[in-house]
Amino acid sequence: MRIETERLCIAVLTQDMARDVHLNSLDEDTARFVPDEVFETEEAAREAIGFLAGRYASAEGPFVYAVTEKEGGRYIGYLQMVRISDGAWEIGYQIGKAHRGRGFALEAVQAFLPAMAEAHGIREVFGVCLAENKASRRVLEKCGFEKIYEGTGEYQGSSREIVKYLRKI
Repeated sequence: MRIETERLCIAVLTQDMARDVHLNSLDEDTARFVPDEVFETEEAAREAIGFLAGRYASAEGPFVYAVTEKEGGRYIGYLQMVRISDGAWEIGYQIGKAHRGRGFALEAVQAFLPAMAEAHGIREVFGVCLAENKASRRVLEKCGFEKIYEGTGEYQGSSREIVKYLRKI
C-alpha cells in the first residue's frame, strides 16, 4: 500500500528506516503516551520493523505504516491499524516531536482511514488515547470520531484516565 497526500507519503516500513524509527520514538511524549512503542536501540527498531513487515501479508495485522515527508522522503512517524475484536479495529499514530503542530497527523489519518477500510473491509474504527493527550483527541475529533467514553480504563497495561472514540466507516 502506498498513499500520497499533499505533503506526505504513507507506505510500508523498511529496514532503512530503523535509525529514524529509533530516534523518533525517544521523545518524552512517546514515552508518556505510548511507552510500548519506544525503541531504546536501533537494533530494537530493526527487529520491530522486521516483525511488522511480516504482518502486511496477513489478514489480521497489525498493520503499521511509515509516514514520510513527500519532499525528501524523511520518516516522521507512523500510522497503525490493529484488530481488537472480530470486525473492530483501533487506529494509532505518532508523529515525531520535530514535526508536530503542522497538521501531519490529521492529514495522514484522513488519508489512511478510507484506504484501510477499503483494503480490509473495516467498518468501524476505535481510537483510544490518554485523556491528557489533547493533540491526539483533536485529531480523532477532526477525523469524524465520536467520543463514546471518558474515564478510568485500561491503557498500556495500567489503569489510566482515557478517552475512547468510535468512527463508523
